Amino acid sequence: MRGNVLIIDDEDALRKLLSRIISLEGFHVEQAALLKEGEQILSRKNIDVILCDVKLPDGNGVEFVKDAKEKYFLREFILLTAHGNIADGVQAIKNGAFDYIVKGNDNDRIIPLLNMAMDKVSSQKKPAVSIKESGTYNFDSIIGNSPAIKEAVGLAKKIAQTDATVLLLGETGTGKEVFANAIHAGSKRASKSFVAINCSAIGRELLEGELFGYKAGAYTGAIKDKKGLIEMADGGTLLLDEIGELHAELQAKLLRVLENGEFIRLGDTKTTKVDVRIIAATNRQLDAEVENGIFREDLFYRLNVFTIQLPPLRDRSEDIPSLASYFLSFYVQKEKRNPVHFSSEAMHLLQHYPWKGNIRELRNTIQRALILADKDEILPTELPYQLQKADSHGVHSLSLANVEKDHIAKVLVHTKGNKTRAAELLGIGLTTLYRKMEEYNITSVKN
Repeated sequence: MRGNVLIIDDEDALRKLLSRIISLEGFHVEQAALLKEGEQILSRKNIDVILCDVKLPDGNGVEFVKDAKEKYFLREFILLTAHGNIADGVQAIKNGAFDYIVKGNDNDRIIPLLNMAMDKVSSQKKPAVSIKESGTYNFDSIIGNSPAIKEAVGLAKKIAQTDATVLLLGETGTGKEVFANAIHAGSKRASKSFVAINCSAIGRELLEGELFGYKAGAYTGAIKDKKGLIEMADGGTLLLDEIGELHAELQAKLLRVLENGEFIRLGDTKTTKVDVRIIAATNRQLDAEVENGIFREDLFYRLNVFTIQLPPLRDRSEDIPSLASYFLSFYVQKEKRNPVHFSSEAMHLLQHYPWKGNIRELRNTIQRALILADKDEILPTELPYQLQKADSHGVHSLSLANVEKDHIAKVLVHTKGNKTRAAELLGIGLTTLYRKMEEYNITSVKN
């Protein structure tokens, strides 16, 4: 299973349909008709992403997200509403929702959004802090020959040889951590530690102690002195991933490190000097957040000494065959499989899909396809549904009704036209199956 999804919606038909569609994508699905039921499932089970209706009999989904995110901050919430409005959408995002979509109008976005939310959960589940004696990747690890990626690599190679602060910008999954590793490996600091921290994966109070360290007695539980990550990266490189999540107070303290190379541990009175190179990474538009007063302007300019914009995968589609082949070879070796290759039809679909989750989404798709593949060739049928049914521009043009129609037809093929067995597999009554077949004009079944 690719992850656990909870659907909270009092519309039985929609909830069950969504459950079937999401299950087909390889996720385990739990269902609840009320917020109270959803909360009980959240407290008992390891749920990754929650799809929640806004208007429910026992409460409002927008308010539910606010409370739930405080308790389950590593889980992502996607809100569904029959009647969207801007105010609700804005409030939902402020309350911590991953996204807010309108039923019917945004049906095509549900599966791609779910994949993106699951990617975010997966990245947050990785160790929030990574300390290595040297970088994991070098510039040879960056796959691709497109002009866009060549330009980014060329800039990174030039700046790697200096001590300048670097700001890596790019959508989720574009390879910012790989670039940070490569910059460190190509610098004069390569023999020293490469320390990375995901600023979004640690609460504000803990993050300050992790970054700056503390003296014994600084707060309850601080029984001995602890070095912070900045000090541990002395002589090396510190990657601040998701820098946009850094709280205003910590932004001010980080600014002092950038300006003077010094900081004060929690509970201490004296300053500590360090020689550390800082690489920051974010998928946010920091200049816009400066204008909105969310991110400090002076810190932004200190980080923005040298900026590298990493291209999204859709802008370097010529690199997809190389990347896909690399991931396929990696997972074949990991799973100890015989050699496997892509059919030309499958590769065509991979190259013409927009990949909103970028390289990370491609990697997950290849891993899934290999699991489903029975032979030595990956066919279009082993790819996720939204890839199979994308048009020539890579846009998924099917509604949930179209998905249900195709799913029913596939189940009928599987049962060789046995409608009683098909109804059992679909979890619906035989009468409902006949009605659906008539509604969708499913008149014959070919095996």
